[in-house]
Amino acid sequence: MPLVRVSLRKGKPAAHRKAILDGIYRAMRSTFDVPDEDRFMVLDEHDEPDFSYSKTYLGIARTDDLVLIQITANNTRTTEKKKALFRQIAENLKSDPGVRPEDVFINLVEVLPENWSFGNGIAQYAKDKS
Repeated sequence: MPLVRVSLRKGKPAAHRKAILDGIYRAMRSTFDVPDEDRFMVLDEHDEPDFSYSKTYLGIARTDDLVLIQITANNTRTTEKKKALFRQIAENLKSDPGVRPEDVFINLVEVLPENWSFGNGIAQYAKDKS
């Protein structure tokens, strides 16, 4: 059910980009109760003028290797699960493809379960009120 959008500067090889998506997915599986095959992810690359960020906000030193991750998911998880997810994503991306934890920016957007349609025009998670 999570929808993951990743943004980064253009120029990284395909293996690097794949490792980012794989690392996020593994973290969601291990910490965020995401079932097998629940994988919906996109990665967009941006030219320098189209990728703007603070290099020092909150005292965190960021580089042009910044990876912006936005995860839209159901609002059903505890704060502890969210913290575990953030930690695990940073650890996974540090391990492969070698992204510094300072360059992993994550935004979690929570929605109601009935706000999803996985196909066929059906709200699969909507509870019937009949």
